[in-house]
Amino acid sequence: MLAVATPEVLWWALLPVLFLSVGGLLLLTVASLVRRLPDWLPQAWTVVTGLAVLVACVPMWCEVRDEGPRTTLAGSVAVDGSTVLVTAVLAAVVVAVALLARPYLRREDLPGVEVYVLLMLSAAGGVVMASADDLIVLFLGLEILSIAVYVLAALHLRRIESQEGAMKYFVLGAFASAFLLYGMALVYGATGSTRLALVAEHLSATVLVDDSMLLAGIALLLVGLAFKVAAVPFHAWTPDVYQGSPTPVVAWMAAGVKAAGFAAMVRVLVTSLGTHASDWAPPVGVLAVASVLVGAVVAVLQTDVRRMLAYSSVAHAGFLLLGVQAADADGTAAVYAYLVVYALLATGSFAVLTVMGGDGDAAHHLDDYRGLARRRPVLAGAFTLLLLGQAGVPFTGGFVAKLGVLAAAVADRGYWVAGLAMLGAAAAAFVYLRILVSMYLEDPDAEAADGSTGPAVPLGARVVIGVACAGVLFVGLVPGPLLDLARDAVPVLVGS
Repeated sequence: MLAVATPEVLWWALLPVLFLSVGGLLLLTVASLVRRLPDWLPQAWTVVTGLAVLVACVPMWCEVRDEGPRTTLAGSVAVDGSTVLVTAVLAAVVVAVALLARPYLRREDLPGVEVYVLLMLSAAGGVVMASADDLIVLFLGLEILSIAVYVLAALHLRRIESQEGAMKYFVLGAFASAFLLYGMALVYGATGSTRLALVAEHLSATVLVDDSMLLAGIALLLVGLAFKVAAVPFHAWTPDVYQGSPTPVVAWMAAGVKAAGFAAMVRVLVTSLGTHASDWAPPVGVLAVASVLVGAVVAVLQTDVRRMLAYSSVAHAGFLLLGVQAADADGTAAVYAYLVVYALLATGSFAVLTVMGGDGDAAHHLDDYRGLARRRPVLAGAFTLLLLGQAGVPFTGGFVAKLGVLAAAVADRGYWVAGLAMLGAAAAAFVYLRILVSMYLEDPDAEAADGSTGPAVPLGARVVIGVACAGVLFVGLVPGPLLDLARDAVPVLVGS
């Protein structure tokens, strides 16, 4: 009999996925066996699980730094700096969303266990996406992440907007998954493998424009990934889903899902197809400019704050694509630094929106923020800092993040891309200015003027907003540690 080689398994590298998936399944099992759980238990379990993943990332980072990048499970899973960094970001967002969820669920009278279970399973899929060194593994991670998010988006059963947004997200997501899977099939047909290292090896001896099947496969892969990161013109689902979904869930979509999507995009395009960047970088540059301009201009026309931030997230996706299209180490490092900063900005901003939503989670019109600085000056001040960070004002983390991707684009001679992106950033600043004017310069409505102090801020939201603001200020004033971390996280293909 022939001996069958057993793939090497680095169990320490799989701990984040195991913690999140087993944690979610254990919580689901206990909830199905116990008639009534204390309402604090699911939140505490999710927070502990997220913190356990963060703790596990520390020895993983040390191992990668000392021993170098490697692969496991027969080369299908990568263990490098980018894997650890994105995993830590996802775990931190899981903790933040769990802290926001409990008071929100109690206020809206919604079942609690399902949110935490789906959140952990979705995060497990995101970790798989970030570490995938094989297209099939990438697709499995994408589906695990996406299916859980579809259900989370529809969780508010008493709001028709929640059901409508989730249905749009599901239908368009199914089309995007089909494009992605078909692209993977074409890449496999052209190269004979779905492993990224083998695809890169094949490309080293191939002229891409002479292989129409491979070129079509890459185009379809780009379509599927662009949908996941909400890049124009694949962003149509974003405003309706952001407006209709429970606000803590939107925080996960904006920070966690986007981080996983861009980690996968960088690994597929830059790491494995980087030698042929001249073929795919121009269309990515067009997507970047379109996303920044459309996101910024359309956001100006909105009056619902959640829709404003939805189109703002489209613009942020455009800035991230600037780093992707640079297709070099500096651009990739800028993308990872941007993802960390945007995770802080998004979770903090949607934490404020979670507090402001009120009963029914419907008080998100611009008028609902009138006079907030008089009623809740600390909350208004924190939201101001987060909005200024999203606008890229100096001395905030947003300035460091945008400067990094713009510098990468300019270094790659993408002058027109960087110039148009800066125009879009100027237009986007007007969006945040409208919210600031409403909070500081407009009088509160009659009910608030009669003595109302504004919405109460739960402890979990205070923690999330405080950490987000502190992080944005720290990165803005002392950017060196994050930039060094991002440079060390640039992914490298290992094995063949």
